[in-house]
Amino acid sequence: MTQLLFPVLAVLIWAANTVVNKLAAGAIGPAEIGFYRWLLAALLFTPFMLRPLLQHRAALRAQAGKIVVLGLLGMVIYQSLAYYAAHSTSATNMGIILSLMPMMALALAIALLGQRLTLGAIAGSVVSFAGVLIVVSGGSVAALLQHGVGTGDALMLIATLAYALYSVLLKKWQIKLPSLVLLYLQILVAVVLLLPLYLASPKVGLSAANIPLVLYAGLFASMLAPLLWMHGVAKAGPSRTTLLFNLSPVFTALIAATPVLHERLAWYHLVGGVLTLAGVLLSERWKRPLSRHPA
Repeated sequence: MTQLLFPVLAVLIWAANTVVNKLAAGAIGPAEIGFYRWLLAALLFTPFMLRPLLQHRAALRAQAGKIVVLGLLGMVIYQSLAYYAAHSTSATNMGIILSLMPMMALALAIALLGQRLTLGAIAGSVVSFAGVLIVVSGGSVAALLQHGVGTGDALMLIATLAYALYSVLLKKWQIKLPSLVLLYLQILVAVVLLLPLYLASPKVGLSAANIPLVLYAGLFASMLAPLLWMHGVAKAGPSRTTLLFNLSPVFTALIAATPVLHERLAWYHLVGGVLTLAGVLLSERWKRPLSRHPA
């Protein structure tokens, strides 16, 4: 059980960062916190990463294009859209929508990696989709059909899809670099790609109100959590640790309901969250193939 403590802590840090995203709305510009976050992580990592970069420079040159794509999807698109989404949706909604990521990754793995379609994947997709539908509609599907999905929820759905694609490509490409080196290179990509958006966006500026948010995002969510997660995967294996990601919406909702945000849990959050998690667990546990004979 102690092996699972590290990935659980990582999930808790990332869940709290979803709440930080919401707190950042109005306190600092989305482009600002996105840029400052990765810049801080890059500056702190750099003294320790120069020697490993030199040791793996041949592999780095060979995989440079793939590393840029991974940094774009996982660090730039995913996190930037989450900051913008926080301006028009709740942290609880964001956490529940994010819990769709394993399901989206499974669908992409079937399409891109040739992974076999299972009965659990189909049943889980239907159940999870129903859960997210309940959440983004506020419990009224009729209202959703009339007014459409809110901007914040739509941005969070796109962000989650980007991270799911990131996860699948990470598995597909199997880049031959140490995990920490690969993480650092993606952080550098994020700094470079986010610089033009930062320069072109209106700025609030750093202040006593938003510096703690930047520090949390840069130190805990960008550096400590990935290290804890990688340690957990190494000790407990990817299959066991991936299941722990399903705790993210639970942690997010609990933190958001505290005096931090004062968000109230409505019945549709509970019902939608349970259905979404049930769908993901169903897809991961029910591995019976749809057909016994490969296409």
